Amino acid sequence: MSKKVVFTIVVLLLILGAASTVSAKQNTCTTIQSGDLLTSDGRILQVGFDQWGYNYQAHLFSGYYCDAYRDAAWCQPYKDDKLAMKWNDAWLSNQDCDGDGLLDRHHGYPSYIGSGAWITNHMSGEYELNGEVCQWNYFVKIVAVPADANNIGGTWYAADGTEIGPVIWGEFAIIQEVINDPCYQIHGLQFVSPDRAGLGGW
Repeated sequence: MSKKVVFTIVVLLLILGAASTVSAKQNTCTTIQSGDLLTSDGRILQVGFDQWGYNYQAHLFSGYYCDAYRDAAWCQPYKDDKLAMKWNDAWLSNQDCDGDGLLDRHHGYPSYIGSGAWITNHMSGEYELNGEVCQWNYFVKIVAVPADANNIGGTWYAADGTEIGPVIWGEFAIIQEVINDPCYQIHGLQFVSPDRAGLGGW
């Protein structure tokens, strides 16, 4: 057997070994389809929308505000308000890659900061004011701030000093808010980040 043939075989074996290693790593994550993953309240996760309005596989929620919190007592004043949410994998993955039996949050990062996580909330509802039915809606984009961001007086700033947006939930910033409430004469865009309002790249 010539040296060239031996060399070719060795290279092929190395390539196959590397591919096998990558495949093994990819298969270490548990998916919702396995039936082995649980929600935070101990129920088995399933594909599609659950009774509360969560579709963990698709990174979506569609339902009423209190349903997002399992009909918690504290949110009952808002139980008739509708809520739609979308999020990315860093916010809440549809896999478990760290082996704790739950969907991963900010996988590979010690916290949300620097993870690139984002979520959007779109709420709507109605109330009565002076005999008039007032219909309102609210939309917000929220991002996990970069690792080099600075919290100054309740506002996140990028490393170069550019404002990102107001602090929310400690590790996050609001980068866009839209409110429509005709009864209070509030219409349209209320805030947009001077840094950027896009969800990618944080």
